[in-house]
Amino acid sequence: MVTSLWLLSIYKSERQNMVQTSRHRRSTRGSKMVSWSVMAKIQEILQKKMVREFLAEFMSTYVMMVFGLGSVAHMVLNKKYGSYLGVNLGFGFGVTMGVHVAGHISGAHMNAAVTFANCALGRVPWRKFPVYVLGQFLGSFLAAATIYTLFYTAILHFSGGQLMVTGPVATAGIFATYLPDHMTLWRGFLNEAWLTGMLQLCLFAITDQENNAALPGTQALVIGILVVIIGVSLGMNTGYAINPSRDLPPRVFTFIAGWGKEVFRWHHLPGLHWLHHPTGTPEIGGLCGVRRPRDNRIAQDGISRTHDLSPHPRLREPCQQIFSPPCPALT
Repeated sequence: MVTSLWLLSIYKSERQNMVQTSRHRRSTRGSKMVSWSVMAKIQEILQKKMVREFLAEFMSTYVMMVFGLGSVAHMVLNKKYGSYLGVNLGFGFGVTMGVHVAGHISGAHMNAAVTFANCALGRVPWRKFPVYVLGQFLGSFLAAATIYTLFYTAILHFSGGQLMVTGPVATAGIFATYLPDHMTLWRGFLNEAWLTGMLQLCLFAITDQENNAALPGTQALVIGILVVIIGVSLGMNTGYAINPSRDLPPRVFTFIAGWGKEVFRWHHLPGLHWLHHPTGTPEIGGLCGVRRPRDNRIAQDGISRTHDLSPHPRLREPCQQIFSPPCPALT
């Protein structure tokens, strides 16, 4: 009797274990089925051409900007490790790597002006324009965040803990371009428009199979060399942004990261090179953005003492007539 009861308890215990094991297997099988269904949906989405082109522009722009901004950080934060030539090489070969990443998927534009030109000429459908530009902007923004994270302590050490836009310890220039004092609004605009036109002309020449195109497999390197040539020969005046996707997203990042609204101050508007490309975009600062050398004087301690933002006297009256309320440069 005792033996039979003992065997019965063992049987019940084993049965319960078998039931629990079966339930566990079912739940595991169900979770696997759910995970596989999710993976299948992701793969289905990634197979769509538009999504792949978006990711290609995102990744190629990210690669280009990480190498480019990193080289600028070396030049600004430590002259021993960086130089202007290093910046040109960083951006040039960053472009080369970006073309290798996405050249056969989206064309690796990495530049909203290039995308605009290709759409305007019918080489790319207009419906892809916002997709390409969004991918470029997100990649550029993430690259700026990456460089900020990697060089955070170096930035604070160099600037004494202050995130400055102007002055001897300015670090905003690591991420975006700003005009020097000797450049005016329209000179900066014409300089950037012309350089961007030169870039696009040479890009078409390099890739035109009906002309003397670059040899197959060498296009990425030749395009990178083109960027280096533009930088070493024509980059002094404006920093040759020649790319809305290169300048605007990092500038927005600096605004968020702590440099503040001064990165968008009216007297810095000429440095917004995302407006300076030959797409017909009107320059909203045309009448009020003339900067004079005495604007934004910085004292020796790095603290801004004066911000004379008024336009040139001969432009004050037309500016007041156009803007209602008055032009922000007058306030």
